[in-house]
Amino acid sequence: MAGTSLARSRAQLARRRARSLERRTTRTLAALAALVLGVAAVVAALGPLRPSLERALLPLEYAAIIREQARAKGLDPALVAAVIYEESKFRDRTSHAGARGLMQITPQTALFVAERSGGQSFVLSDLLRPEINIAYGCWYLRYLLDRYRGNVTLAVAAYNAGHSNVDRWVARAGGAAAFDPRSDIPFRETREYVADVARRREQYRRLYKHELGL
Repeated sequence: MAGTSLARSRAQLARRRARSLERRTTRTLAALAALVLGVAAVVAALGPLRPSLERALLPLEYAAIIREQARAKGLDPALVAAVIYEESKFRDRTSHAGARGLMQITPQTALFVAERSGGQSFVLSDLLRPEINIAYGCWYLRYLLDRYRGNVTLAVAAYNAGHSNVDRWVARAGGAAAFDPRSDIPFRETREYVADVARRREQYRRLYKHELGL
């Protein structure tokens, strides 16, 4: 009898535990469902405000200069805006490597552009002027696009890592047609830079179509 009573007690305890677990699971699922519904309601309420929020997170300045220089150099203004955002977030600054201004142009690159573009009166302090900085950055971006026969991925990678590195990576990959930025760019910073510029370019095209003259 003692063994039977013990078995019955254990069975009852097991049933109580099972019912308790079922109740806790039901409450948890109900809470998760309420959370999902709440998030959905917030997203729906913020729907009309989404473009404004995206613009706040992805600013655009100097749109007139970007339009002018992109048109003069045959560039997509959204691409120019994306490069500026990745380089400086539209803040005038000088990097530890000496790159200056909105498009983070190094002195060496600036002097190269000045020599090739006829900027005889150019001095390095001119890079702090947005109109000069964007003009020189656009000239160099056009130069890289021409160097890589219109391949935006390679041009953007070279803007970040230098064309000597990109030339070496392309050769190692077996040519531009075989080049995969996800596997053929050994620098993590440059891989992320290329991907970020591509994503930001599409965002700028969508959010600032009118301002960029698209």
